This record gives sequence, C-alpha cells and structure tokens, in this order.
Amino acid sequence: MSTTRRKFLTSGAMAAGASALAAPAIAQAAPRKWRMQTYAGAALGEHVCKPAVEAFNKIANGEMEIELYYADQIVPTGELFRALQNGTIDAVQSDDDSMASPTEVTVFGGYFPFALRYSLDVPALFNHYGLDEIWKEEYAKHGIQHISAGAWDPCNFATKQPINSLADLQGKRVFTFPTAGRFLTQFGVVPVTLPWEDIEVALQTGELDGVAWCGITEDYTVGWAGATGNFLTNNISGAWIGHFFANQDRWNEVPEHLKELMKAVFDQSHYYRQHWYWAGEAQLRTGGDKMKLTTIPAEEWATVEAAAKVFWDEIAAESEVKAKVVAQIKAYNEAMEKAGPPYRYS
Repeated sequence: MSTTRRKFLTSGAMAAGASALAAPAIAQAAPRKWRMQTYAGAALGEHVCKPAVEAFNKIANGEMEIELYYADQIVPTGELFRALQNGTIDAVQSDDDSMASPTEVTVFGGYFPFALRYSLDVPALFNHYGLDEIWKEEYAKHGIQHISAGAWDPCNFATKQPINSLADLQGKRVFTFPTAGRFLTQFGVVPVTLPWEDIEVALQTGELDGVAWCGITEDYTVGWAGATGNFLTNNISGAWIGHFFANQDRWNEVPEHLKELMKAVFDQSHYYRQHWYWAGEAQLRTGGDKMKLTTIPAEEWATVEAAAKVFWDEIAAESEVKAKVVAQIKAYNEAMEKAGPPYRYS
C-alpha cells in the first residue's frame, strides 16, 4: 500500500509539474495579428470600419487581433491593392476603383453610373445575381480573398458654387472616383486625384471646386459640408460598392471559426452602414444647416441617365467579364423597374 501511495504521489507531482510548466506557454502565446487599412479617414472610419474591427477583436478573445489603419497611414489608397497582394498589409476595406485593382471588375467598384438606385441593390446583386462569385474569381487570380461586398452612401455633388443645370458643371474641378470621373468628363467635369486627407484644405484653398465622392452624411461627417456649402440632390448612383479583402496566404492561415467570425462582423458592418447612411441622408437634407440644396430639372438630368446606359455598353465591350457584370446589372434593373414601387419609381 505504501509503495502504491508513493507512486501516486510521485506521478501526481510530475503531472502537476508538467502542468505548471505548460501553463505559461499557453498564457504567453501571442495572438495572431493582422494589419488592415481602410480607404476612409479617421472621422469616417469611426463609422464604416472601426466598430467591426473592435467587435472582432473582442469576440476573438485573444486568439487574433486586427490593427486598424486609416486612409494613407501605411500606404496611399491607390497602392492598397499592391500592398495587400505582397503582404505589406493583411486586409483592406475599399472599393476596387480607389485601390487601383488590376482586375476586370475594378470599373464597377465605387460608383458605376446609375447602376444602383438604393443601398439594398448592392447585396441583392452580389447575393442573388452572381456578382459575389465573379468578384471572388477575379481576385483569386491575384492572390487576394474577396471576403464580402456592401453598400455605402449615394454619390452627389457637393460644390462651392451652386449647381442648377448641367452647364454649371462645366470646368468644375472635382474630387471623384476614377470611373465616375471618366463618365463625368463628357459634362465638362475635370476629375482631380488627391490624397483623401487633403480634400478639405483643397476645397478651402480653391484647388478643388467640389467633390462627387459621397452623399450628404459623409459631407457632414468628414468636414466637407462647411468647405463646400452646396449639395446637388441629383445623384449619379444610389449606392457605393465597397468590399473587405484579405491577402490569400494570410486568409488561408486563419482557423475556420475565426474566418466565420470575420465574415459575420463584416456583414454587420455592411448592415450598420445601410441604416446609418439611409437615416443620415434624410436627416441632413431636412435638418442640416451647412449646405444649400439644389436640383437639376428631371428632364435635363434624364440626359445624364441616358448617357450612363451608353457608358455601360462601352464598358461591356471591353471584356467578357465586364460584359457579364453589365448583363447582370441590366437584368437586375429591368426586374426592379417591372416590379414598380417601392423597387423603382418612374
């Protein structure tokens, strides 16, 4: 009995010792860390990205941590694709257009003229009209994981001088997205590319006449409302298409449960932006005190909408993939128009 007791005490002590030695290794294990950069500056990033990152870090409970960086903090926005591809950063929140993605779908990121009327059009197209699959296939060719797409605000002109007709757009130097700028040049707009954080100063100094980058919520949030003073209610798109991306190798290293968590918090981020922008657009149009609202008459603005359909066909002629996306956009809009209110109002 004493021998048995000694063996028990010895084996128990060894097990306890082994546990004591193992415990510090578990406690000291460093969490997996990612660096994510968003296209948005700090003021806007507080809404469009930071809550999702904070939620992920909290729920991940020490297993993984995402460090968030705002516009141009690690690399300029136009270099986000390359930085993501080569692993300088692990994840990105942006539209394809702003980050200069060399893909066949880049032209549709940001604001593809008049393709969308409402923010709900974005998830409808990606989840029910095949766009999510197309995006994933295109980015996989470049070693990047397309995680998900979501909607932001509409695209309206915010300018220092009021816009009451198409003629008023002539010669206006405007900060906008590459594809939107390409489309708007036919109406005399002069697209200007500058770092996002420099826009407010450029408006104040006269380097810019306005922006066609966002809706009124963002104008107020980032300080452009006071620097412009005029808001054109006609928009060139009802919603911005933005995405979350990850370096493919880094994504492959993440355990499945953390991938699912990341997708869940990013989907929540998409949802938050929908109601934040939707409510803000109405509240600031009716209660905002920094911007005067103007409107180009519907019959005149109809010529811009007609020009967009021509633009779609020009883009579709550039490649098979672009033609496939345009076909889905056309099919979707035809269905919405046939469905009538509340999907589309004539």
